[in-house]
Amino acid sequence: MKKNIKIIANYLPQYHEIPENNKWWGKGFTDWIAVKNATPLYEGHRQPRIPYNDFYYDLSEVKNIKWQASLAKKNGIYGFGIYHYWFSSDMQLLQKPAELILNNKDIDINFMFIWDNFSWKRTWSKLANGASYAPAFDDKNEWDKNGDGILAELKYGEQSEWKIHFEYLLQFFKDNRYIKIDNKPVFSFYQARNNFPVIEKMVDYWDSLAREAGFNGIMCLSKDILYPVKLERRMKYSPFQMTTPFLFLKYKLKSKMYLKKGTPGIWEYDEVWKDIIKEAKMSSKDTYLCGFVDYDDSPRRGKRARIVKGGNPQKFEYYMRELVNISLKQNKEFIFLMAWNEWGEGSYLEPDTEYKYGYLEAIKKITGEIDD
Repeated sequence: MKKNIKIIANYLPQYHEIPENNKWWGKGFTDWIAVKNATPLYEGHRQPRIPYNDFYYDLSEVKNIKWQASLAKKNGIYGFGIYHYWFSSDMQLLQKPAELILNNKDIDINFMFIWDNFSWKRTWSKLANGASYAPAFDDKNEWDKNGDGILAELKYGEQSEWKIHFEYLLQFFKDNRYIKIDNKPVFSFYQARNNFPVIEKMVDYWDSLAREAGFNGIMCLSKDILYPVKLERRMKYSPFQMTTPFLFLKYKLKSKMYLKKGTPGIWEYDEVWKDIIKEAKMSSKDTYLCGFVDYDDSPRRGKRARIVKGGNPQKFEYYMRELVNISLKQNKEFIFLMAWNEWGEGSYLEPDTEYKYGYLEAIKKITGEIDD
């Protein structure tokens, strides 16, 4: 009997209009605006990227999520790791696609949450634990130019707020499609270093609430290798977040050098994948591996972009197959993939005009070789 492995593709729920995006970046803003407006930064730069058949979908429509789920499943994707944007018990953003999945049981896809637990800020904000979501568009809206640049502030709160958050998550955890390990719902912290002492207490509390709800606890993951306590497993993140000291410094210093020069940071596809494979072979038993499709965040970041050039479906298939085989040898059930639909970062399995269904066909071949 052949072994099985489950590929979880990271999923961005951003492609629908919300009042906050309208306020911060202009009426009707989603990543599609950034994708359509992208321009080449050097000769041979493949921008803009165009979805196959110009399908700039709206994720507030159930039919589009059904299309995604069907396409993913028939091409060997086990589930979506949906980014979760919970800033406080009073502020949640981009939750509609996940709620549509929850409320439409005929959407045939497994799923879990990856909590992007950072505040959102403008590039000029001095907030330490914050992420700039769309720097290329920060100057296009004047509403808060004289403010602190904080768009949505993460506030963990106290135990009462943690309970509100858990009770919201519980309706998803109870769904048969929600991904579990040993009867534990799987939940990932994208930024475990962001006030880890609070996260540690929160996870303890959530674990007890999960047991009260009939589970064997909660299985929490983290991509931050320095914060393993209470977070039972790690999920790696690709392509730039290396964890071994030499590779960590290599990517960190190169990124800083390009930012200082004010030019896009450019990496070679083969080099990045070989570094990922090198780290995968040395990974600990509690770390799930992660590959990437491609990467180019110039639609969001302009000249501050990080770009991996030289990728194509054939190369992706070669390296992804190697990563899957490593994961199988290490007896790891899940492997993460960046990403299903990160169009603003040039990392997507969904078909485009250049390669059509090439990346999905690569996944289908690989999983077809290993499934029962």
